[in-house]
Amino acid sequence: MAHRRGRVGVGRVRQTGPRTSAGYSKKAEELRTVGIASAVETVQKLEVKLTEFAKKHKKEIQNDPAFRKRFLEMCAPIGVDPLSSEKGFWGNVLGIGDFYYELSVKAAEVCMASRSRNGGIISVSEVRDVLMKRGTRFHISSSSSKKDKCKYSEEDIIVAIGKLSKLGSGFRCVKVGKSTMIVSVPTELDSDHMEVMEIAQNCDGTLSSRPRGTVDMDEVRKTTGWTEERAKRALGLLLSKGMAWLDVHQGNELYWFPSVWKESSGIDETSDE
Repeated sequence: MAHRRGRVGVGRVRQTGPRTSAGYSKKAEELRTVGIASAVETVQKLEVKLTEFAKKHKKEIQNDPAFRKRFLEMCAPIGVDPLSSEKGFWGNVLGIGDFYYELSVKAAEVCMASRSRNGGIISVSEVRDVLMKRGTRFHISSSSSKKDKCKYSEEDIIVAIGKLSKLGSGFRCVKVGKSTMIVSVPTELDSDHMEVMEIAQNCDGTLSSRPRGTVDMDEVRKTTGWTEERAKRALGLLLSKGMAWLDVHQGNELYWFPSVWKESSGIDETSDE
């Protein structure tokens, strides 16, 4: 007797296929739900541990810039913002939100006071030097309402400017070669502008006939391989915004970058006020 192989199997696949597919979808949804719940639980546990850590190391977080930087790096992955100055756990226990607010205001004042000289771009190290020369001090309020003087670093200034940038005020930090610069104007700077400033930064005035913190058209084209039009476009914007100055040195047109040159010139910026 002949057996009708295959047809019954196909029928079963056709019958059970949709139900199996729906079952897989349901199971996948269950796994996603479990995964989300597990992730939430993990984050909550991390927040508890972070809170305990903050209480235990409160003084180090408040007084040691390097320790504070590490602590903020711990907070970032789980979305905790201890810089909030609003009343609550972080505000009452650490009080560093108000510290960063005050630091951002003072840093912004330095940036704005120097705009006529540098066109709105200044190194973080220069901002800190100015604040230190002025004797600017910041305090952190503790839960006991006692105020302690707080040391601050360049990293603290970068964090403070980051809080300002969220206000859409034009303040932001950019990396130029080995330095971090603060831009305090809404001008859009692209990689070409950064590269030109890095070339100026690399001129230390010893191995080159050009003075420290300068570039010329030939050097830009030689270093980057750009066309003359591209080099002129990059230099033209920096010049028009006051971030570069044009001068003639030994018959050669030089573009000076005050923000780069000032880092090692030793000039006292406190006279800007």
